Amino acid sequence: AAAAAAAAAAAAASEDGDGDVDDTMGALPRGNIKGVHWASARILALDDKVPGWWTFPSQKGVRDTAWTDASWRQLVPMPLVVPLLTPPPQLLSVAPMMDYTTAHFRYLCRLLSANTWLYTEMEVDQTLVHTDMPRLDRYLDFPTQTHPSVLQLGGSNPEVLGRATAIAAPYGYDEINLNCGCPSPKVAGKGAFGAALMLEPNLVAECVAAMQQNSGGAPVTVKCRIGVDDVDSYDDLCRFVETVSASMVPTAPHIGYQPNNPRPLFAIHSRKAILKGLSPHGNRTVPPLRHEWVYALARDFPELGFVLNGGIATAEEAADIANGVGIPEGGGRLVGTMIGRAVHANPWGVLGNADVGVFGEATNPCSSRRDLLTKYAVYCKATHGRHGTTKDGYSVPSLRHLMHPLQNLFLGEPNAKRWRREVDEVLKRDGRRPGVTVGELLRQTLHVLSDETLDAPPGVGWGRDADG
Repeated sequence: AAAAAAAAAAAAASEDGDGDVDDTMGALPRGNIKGVHWASARILALDDKVPGWWTFPSQKGVRDTAWTDASWRQLVPMPLVVPLLTPPPQLLSVAPMMDYTTAHFRYLCRLLSANTWLYTEMEVDQTLVHTDMPRLDRYLDFPTQTHPSVLQLGGSNPEVLGRATAIAAPYGYDEINLNCGCPSPKVAGKGAFGAALMLEPNLVAECVAAMQQNSGGAPVTVKCRIGVDDVDSYDDLCRFVETVSASMVPTAPHIGYQPNNPRPLFAIHSRKAILKGLSPHGNRTVPPLRHEWVYALARDFPELGFVLNGGIATAEEAADIANGVGIPEGGGRLVGTMIGRAVHANPWGVLGNADVGVFGEATNPCSSRRDLLTKYAVYCKATHGRHGTTKDGYSVPSLRHLMHPLQNLFLGEPNAKRWRREVDEVLKRDGRRPGVTVGELLRQTLHVLSDETLDAPPGVGWGRDADG
């Protein structure tokens, strides 16, 4: 029944000859069944308006079967028994970044790499708890093809975090992560969570326990710094990890899911956070990197997994770490690496060759940036206006939101700035005009870029000194 429903949706979306979102991906990456953690307990609603998106009803919808969204036309029960799936190893992850790692940017990243783990923006627990359907989908829903995906939550109240996790669980994230590393004054100051939580490891342990009780089987992980303010010694870091990990449980195989790394996991930004007197940007650059501390944690806590974040800017560096190159003397082996701003600044340069260079695949998903844009335009056609229209006439998501992930695609290439200017002019002129698509916008603007730029394979031209 599920296959028939999916086929019908694909056929309906293909009537104009453009194909559906699934056509952009080819074979799905390993582990790509959304909701696989809850296969025996949940009902999936296939959103036939947007092919490739599998939507869960709200918790209220599950209890009351009160279906109010007209796009939920076909209910598809998940089979009670499905093959065990193993997601790719976490050799490389894209870090959570506010305003950047949107569903659209993550889809672009997935087109570039079938295996890289993708983190959402941080979603505040209170926001999820106090948001009703269908608006909740704007925060939590994501295309099936973007697995493996990790939802990052922010908060400091175990009860509220537990409720937020329960709301998010049916969406089928591969992991749910607690933010213990953001140094922003709004988060760590007024909000009293993020990096400020490192000062209260017992509270973090309670938060993690509450999240695990409500995650539906999805692993709960922690992203943190190596220290905060004056609580910044290696012993302090060990006490934090030891206290928090005591509340974490290994991920056991369950219906539909075979974990690749069953150990409880910490993603660690290898700088300390300074909560007063230093901006978020300063906190990413001023405190010195201490990669050796993360390696030391891997040695001292072999029962845990550690992902290194901070100061890693290329897939080549990630590949070295994945292969055990450069381990400090006496250090332990890491699970993998996490890259943040460098991916946003240069998505093609960092991720274009990641599947071959880091994960050992025979080929990369996209042969060129022209190939990437063709596939991304199909996604945008299916997604543009999915959540309706604002009072001033803009679709949600708008063309500008859908184009935003592409702004740095041609970093360092000739005429990159000119292309961005032309895109901006078209958006200002035609952004609200009916019928204008990302594909049409690209057809109007890509002429300023050379065929050499558009058709170069991954790994060619990275870091070129040009006008980008």
